[in-house]
Amino acid sequence: MSAETQPPRSRLRRSVPRRRLIDYPRRGRQGLRRWLPSRKLLLGGFSTAVVALLALFAAVYAYVDIPSENAAARQEANVYYWADGTQMVSVGAVNRQNVPLSRIPVSVRNAAIAAENARFYEDSGVSLSGLARAVANMARGQETQGGSTITQQYVKNTYLSQEQTLSRKVQEFCIALKLDSRTTKDDILQGYLNTSWFGRGAYGIQAASDAYYGIGAEQLNPSQGAFMAALLKGGNDYDPALGAGHRERVRERWSWILDRQVELGMMSADERARYTVFPAPRAQSKSTNLSGQTGYLVDIAKRYVKKRTNLTDADLDRGGYRIHTTFDRAAVRQLDRSVREVLERHIDPKRRAADRHVQVGAASVRPDDGAIVAVYGGSDATTHFTNNADTSGVPAGSVFKPFVLAAALQHGAVAGDGAVRPVSTESAFDESGRLTTGLPPVRQDGTFVSPLAGTPGTLTLRRAMAGGFSAPFERLGSATGLSRVEDMAVGAGMLRSSMAPRTREFPLGTSSPSAIRVAGSYATFASDGVRHEPYSVTRVLRGDEPVAGLARPASRRVMNPEVALGVTSVLEDTAFGTAAAPAASALGPFAGAATGRSDTQRAAWFAGYTGNLSTAVTMFRSRPGEPLLPMAGTGGEGTVRGSLFPAQIWADYMTSDPLRTVAPVPASAPYAVPTAPSRG
Repeated sequence: MSAETQPPRSRLRRSVPRRRLIDYPRRGRQGLRRWLPSRKLLLGGFSTAVVALLALFAAVYAYVDIPSENAAARQEANVYYWADGTQMVSVGAVNRQNVPLSRIPVSVRNAAIAAENARFYEDSGVSLSGLARAVANMARGQETQGGSTITQQYVKNTYLSQEQTLSRKVQEFCIALKLDSRTTKDDILQGYLNTSWFGRGAYGIQAASDAYYGIGAEQLNPSQGAFMAALLKGGNDYDPALGAGHRERVRERWSWILDRQVELGMMSADERARYTVFPAPRAQSKSTNLSGQTGYLVDIAKRYVKKRTNLTDADLDRGGYRIHTTFDRAAVRQLDRSVREVLERHIDPKRRAADRHVQVGAASVRPDDGAIVAVYGGSDATTHFTNNADTSGVPAGSVFKPFVLAAALQHGAVAGDGAVRPVSTESAFDESGRLTTGLPPVRQDGTFVSPLAGTPGTLTLRRAMAGGFSAPFERLGSATGLSRVEDMAVGAGMLRSSMAPRTREFPLGTSSPSAIRVAGSYATFASDGVRHEPYSVTRVLRGDEPVAGLARPASRRVMNPEVALGVTSVLEDTAFGTAAAPAASALGPFAGAATGRSDTQRAAWFAGYTGNLSTAVTMFRSRPGEPLLPMAGTGGEGTVRGSLFPAQIWADYMTSDPLRTVAPVPASAPYAVPTAPSRG
């Protein structure tokens, strides 16, 4: 072929078919077969996809690190306990109390593993089937939840949110793998049981144990543990208190979890046979409720902790503290009941204007150590925010007079000749206003009897106290020295800040101590002159470590024993002129004082004590932001204020069944007046 007839090279190249990297659509095939990929193409595509996914996973795995715990996972509640160790209330944004795994019974751990992740101790922390199920659900437009391991659930609770998205699921998967390689299985299980939701507002096994059974996690038995494990699937779906369907559902799952433990070798068949009765939990718990008296108790305990330790509000707001108090549950409930019953019987704000805005405060303190046993702070801490048991501004009136008497017995007083002379309970002011020394009382059959009891016209200090007369104590305070009277009251337990100016009326109770302080100060008389500072918290723990600095206040003697016994002898007589007198049949001799008709202060009080309990009750009328309202006519015309309603509350409370073991004031030591005034 001549050069002129040869085809151009470009045309030769175009006429030779090129070899394609991917033969698709397939050459040499016709119709449908042209569009069907070959096995080679399918295998190559699958391999490429796998490599791409592995590369993507490697990139994501490298990029995703274990983050810091989310804020909710770090939050714990502060838990307050009654004196007997049972839980009073859990306070905090999240009702959770973390506990170490060592305090969670093995049977409870096994129940959770059997219910949620049987191969927990063998797996790598993730479930491929769960991830695949999440992808499939997403492809179908459904939620992404699927079977997750305990590790994955812990990651979700602690490091991520609860949203159901594929990206969150992938993060969960990667973090779980890393966490499993860096953390022990026991640490993961501990975290899981402390962060899981159990219903009833409870996060974690400890809060849930109290919410459902009123006990700590360490007290759960295997049957109760199986019930708790059933709740892990959904607290609101398996709480038997929410309906018959819930009860049936949780019974079935509880039984299955026990059977599953036998199947996995975690429990023997013989042990399983012991648990045939469903461990029904208690009714809905109100363990996070601050209503009623609980809020007042928490407030008192919290302020005491801040005062006695280095903890601040910010520290306590972070939660995680276990605060054990001195409050007795039965005594608190009885005091609340006694106040309500007396008010319901006698106070009618719909009928009498003078019965409106009536408030009551009360407190009980143990004389032997100063422990605050009970308080009544008001009708409800969630609606009445001022704690009437620990408030100021309510004048003490005649319940302050015993401290005037104690100061005179301790230090003596200026007699008629201008010299400081000893004072006894039988001292009296003559017609000219001069103080006579008087004679000491004697005990007959365990009761103090005055040698002047039959002497007409002699108003001894004993008679003046019992009769509610004020003039003798106004004079006695001046003769003793108002500064010494104040020092005696403060030494016995009242706060210096609650003391009124030392005017002429100061001995008559113009000062305004709280009910807690009055009860504590009277407890000093009951303990023979030894002051025990009132306290409300016995210990504070963070985890299992005690908080430093919390020590019981030191005790000290503030008056001679015979002085305390002398005041007690007078108050034994005084109490029998009040509505508390019938309590003597149940309590035996007791000592008490009340505000009476001659009191001009706008408050009614009764304070009294036996050998092992001192209780003060105050009643007043107030509106927020206003001075105290008059008490005249409260409860009806002619009522004898402190000696009636507060005394009735005191007697009803002190003689109730929860307080039957209260003993009378010891009568072993005879009373003796000092031969010379003490300057100490």
